[in-house]
Amino acid sequence: MSEAMATATSRPRVQERPAADIAGGTALTVGLVGLLAGVGTVAAGAVTSSHVAGGVTAALIAGGILIGLASLVVLSGLCTVAPGEAQVVQLFGRYRGTIRTEGLRWVNPFTSQEKLSTRVRNHETPVMKVNDAYGNPIELAAVVVWRVEDTAQAMFEVEDFQEFVATQTEAAVRHIAIEYPYDAHDEDALSLRGNAEEITEKLAEELHERVEAAGVRIIESRFTHLAYAPEIASAMLQRQQAGAVVAARKMIVEGAVGMVEMALERITEQDIVELDDERKAAMVSNLMVVLCGDRAAQPVLNTGTLYQ
Repeated sequence: MSEAMATATSRPRVQERPAADIAGGTALTVGLVGLLAGVGTVAAGAVTSSHVAGGVTAALIAGGILIGLASLVVLSGLCTVAPGEAQVVQLFGRYRGTIRTEGLRWVNPFTSQEKLSTRVRNHETPVMKVNDAYGNPIELAAVVVWRVEDTAQAMFEVEDFQEFVATQTEAAVRHIAIEYPYDAHDEDALSLRGNAEEITEKLAEELHERVEAAGVRIIESRFTHLAYAPEIASAMLQRQQAGAVVAARKMIVEGAVGMVEMALERITEQDIVELDDERKAAMVSNLMVVLCGDRAAQPVLNTGTLYQ
């Protein structure tokens, strides 16, 4: 098992969990009311400075300033979560949870939040040249549809989850390519060209094992390019054409034999003419020439008998 696949099957050190957050509207209201209360307290202290003892005035102004600062701190905990996004919350370097609820939210203002997209993404590999199971050089490329499933693993288990997905996708495509031939010599064997659905399923399974450590889910994977390398493309094309000709000839011969057999049975059943073995052989030969030939048969008139 490769290092990436071994990492994928190991237990992750951190997994996504909901963060402790509340509705942002409530926090916004409390913060604004506190801010207004702080401003009002400072204003009240300034207005009453000439009529009240200096200690009381200073206390009102200081209290108003503290209320205002506390309100600003409360307002700094507000954050917005757009559709298709999540906020990963950390407190002094420790993971405290993920916010997935859309809209205006509030969390501990001493935490830090980092946005992470959970939208569906595409990654298309470049055209790669590899050797298939028979050692023939081929070119292939694939596209993978994926999304972040566990935001905590995507942020903390790997260095860069997007680069991780790209690298593991190319590695999986190369591994699948060397495991199977482009065209199988055995009809029952899997091949890249002849069993596209089965091969893409195996590709998706291997990709899932490789990127599971990054909290990524593979939605779909498909080959977008599959061909022999230019240096052997012409030779392989001739091989494919020869195989097609042989297959077509085989079907023609099988059909011709069936038609000849049916013709002999009908002649015998209806007693049209009595044929001995030599006449049957001649008839079979003529019918096979007519049915299997590439060109139209030229009729030959026999004015004598078969034996003269």
